[in-house]
Amino acid sequence: MIVKVLVELSNKNIDKTFDYLVPEKLKSQIQIGIRVTVPFAHQILEGFVLEISDYVDSSFELKEIMNVVDQDIVLNQELLELGKYISRTTLSTLISAYQTMLPKALKAKQGVNVSKKMAHYLLLKKEVSEKLTDTQREIIHQIQTKGRLLKKEAELISTSSVKTLLKKEIIEEVEEEVYRLHHESDFKEKYPLTPSQQKAVDTILDQKNTDAVFLIHGVTGSGKTEVYMEIIEKLLQEGKESIVLVPEISLTEQIVSRFQNRFTDSIAILHSRLSDGEKYDEWRKIARGEVKIVIGARSAIFAPLKNIGVIIIDEEHTDSYKQDSCNPKYHALDIAKWRGKYHHCPVVLGSATPTLETYARAKKNVYQLIELNQRVNHRSLPEIQIIDMNQERKKMVGNFSCSLISAMQDTLEKKEQVILLLNRRGYSSVVSCKNCGYTEKCPNCDISLTYHKSSNTLRCHYCGYGTKLNECCPECREKSLSTLGTGTEKIEEELHKLFPNQKVIRMDFDTTSRKGSHDRIIKSFAAGEYDILLGTQMIAKGLDFPNVTLVGVINADTSLNIPDFRSSEVTFQLLCQVAGRSGRRDKKGKVLIQTFNPEHYAIQYAKTHDYLGFFTKEMSIRHQLGYSPYYYLTVVRILSKSYDDAKSTSNKIGEYFHKNLPNTTILGPSVANVFRINNIYRFQIVLKYKTEKEIYPILNQLIDHYKTNSKVKIDIDINPTHI
Repeated sequence: MIVKVLVELSNKNIDKTFDYLVPEKLKSQIQIGIRVTVPFAHQILEGFVLEISDYVDSSFELKEIMNVVDQDIVLNQELLELGKYISRTTLSTLISAYQTMLPKALKAKQGVNVSKKMAHYLLLKKEVSEKLTDTQREIIHQIQTKGRLLKKEAELISTSSVKTLLKKEIIEEVEEEVYRLHHESDFKEKYPLTPSQQKAVDTILDQKNTDAVFLIHGVTGSGKTEVYMEIIEKLLQEGKESIVLVPEISLTEQIVSRFQNRFTDSIAILHSRLSDGEKYDEWRKIARGEVKIVIGARSAIFAPLKNIGVIIIDEEHTDSYKQDSCNPKYHALDIAKWRGKYHHCPVVLGSATPTLETYARAKKNVYQLIELNQRVNHRSLPEIQIIDMNQERKKMVGNFSCSLISAMQDTLEKKEQVILLLNRRGYSSVVSCKNCGYTEKCPNCDISLTYHKSSNTLRCHYCGYGTKLNECCPECREKSLSTLGTGTEKIEEELHKLFPNQKVIRMDFDTTSRKGSHDRIIKSFAAGEYDILLGTQMIAKGLDFPNVTLVGVINADTSLNIPDFRSSEVTFQLLCQVAGRSGRRDKKGKVLIQTFNPEHYAIQYAKTHDYLGFFTKEMSIRHQLGYSPYYYLTVVRILSKSYDDAKSTSNKIGEYFHKNLPNTTILGPSVANVFRINNIYRFQIVLKYKTEKEIYPILNQLIDHYKTNSKVKIDIDINPTHI
């Protein structure tokens, strides 16, 4: 028996399978999609079995596989095909495509070992006829009541009694696997649907056996989640499974709670904040068919369900659905549509502010558009007020206008809550010298360091470099360093001075780095333990707090100033989404937006909750400039530790594109927005084109040409979220 094995090394030079013999003792264990260990050159590697054959080519002396890692198949037939699709469309290696689909414990990667979690239970073995002590009777009573009892719980009553009962064979000890996460609820929560919600459900279920893509364009608070749950419940009755993607880890706990209250213990969770062991448990729970609903962030799209009835992507506009930090650079929406076709099931996208690409497809009937134009129970959308900071600048108290301070005072006096958005963490964005102009920069990256006052450190938010802030300027040796710019730490400090009697909680990357911190912050604010929630964009989407009636945006211009063609769209989406956190129950909501660009169309359309107006305006601009959705985009980045190598190679590649892509607009080569990260110089070329068929062959040739070049790396991002 011969097996073709794809080994764990992600390198274009060896992006293929290798043949190995199967020793007689392992033949019964071999299946397509399991992991095996194999000798490879001078190493021992893990890999996936992709083919099995009885043909032996006698002209080659084949090595034998060494061991079979798995008892169960890791990559089923669907995931094997899906990996090939990802590799082909993202120009990544096949092994990297398979690796990205799996939790760490199941990846072909030597040295990763996550074991099953085992628990020891005590069971009643025979009827008790002899006299027992009080502690022995208590242990027997606990076992009879619960059916079984954890040994460690029984030992809390009396270790010696446990030993005696085991010795007398009145009870017995069994070892069983237990999962690290438990998702249970004591009640089923269900709300009646509005006529528009019911119509949305009926429209989608009418095409439940097709691969149609639906866009639910619903204003914030219109009840999209209830629509999702009703669809899932109907499909559950037919034995169908569901995947629900949420954009932020911070949203997972709240939406999981709602699903638990509706579907009790039929849920698995997959996201990056789980431990390796928890991911391992959840993945196997799904693969074994023990749950019917999977909820999670981007990676949950790969859940190994076998009978999917619907795939739902909530807040579909969020850029976190695109993997852009490493290969393969896939988008969860593309994977969802592929799996929808495989399972003949619909894909449902939901957002109050869908991407231009998605809404344009819906307008052209590529997707089916469902509108939810009103909040549940006809609650009004919050009133939005624009504060012109050019006029308010002289009356500012720190970073707060008098109007925002007054609105906060009124809200807090009513015992209502406030959410404040600042899309920048840390204390300040720049530390510079007032004497000589020196600016503290990362030694590894072409970026200024951000000051974090709580730890008195300067940090790079690209490579993670950190250092303590010195009192003296390293250039002129004067004590003249000052902080410029504003971060969430600084705003929090100002809030404590402005509202000393109010409780403030901050939610950003720094305060949510520990496991469970998202959930703790959300639950404590929802319970009314804090009056003001200050956060970055992670607080803008999906969160539902009944007592929040005021939302303040400290500076709406942060995202507008990003040098990217999507900056206006991102700003509009962020403002509309965070505004939607206000007035979600019976109390009327209000939103105050501080900006130096009050007339900008993104801010003006956000003020009137006018998505269609913004869509029309932005589409006109995109058409004039030749950007998505009118053109496909690909970014080719040239990376090297040597500036000269990066520059010369980018020029050569630019010339190559001009010769071989006559129907493509070629921008660059130019330096990337952040020119150096981790001491790697970065140039880029942007390609704009109408059809994809001529692009892929040229890009593949480019990859093949440079795959053996150790000095320069070519990184390709097809349909990037940002340039």
